Amino acid sequence: QVQLVESGGGSVQAGGSLRLSCVASGIIFSINTMGWYRQAPGKQRELVAAITSDGRTNYADSLKGRFTISRGNARNTVYLQMNNLKPEDTAVYLCKADTAGSWVYWGQGTQVTVSS
Repeated sequence: QVQLVESGGGSVQAGGSLRLSCVASGIIFSINTMGWYRQAPGKQRELVAAITSDGRTNYADSLKGRFTISRGNARNTVYLQMNNLKPEDTAVYLCKADTAGSWVYWGQGTQVTVSS
């Protein structure tokens, strides 16, 4: 089992920045890829960014250049630096972990609200 806890969400004005954190606990040695997804009201959940255990990253094309994903030294933490936020970035941001046993775990999510 892996538990994921997100933090760092909040309300900002357009053009502002936020840094989200996701801390994994439990069987963390089994985690391969960690990532961030987001879901806005009435929309499907979509990939924001992901990072593998060896540091390879993948971003949604529309977010490249504004968002940066990174992993902490302890490798059980993943961060999402979000710059130049826009109202359309408003969503619940969820952390996801994929494990070696092909199990998938999700956090509860953290709300990001960007006002114009």
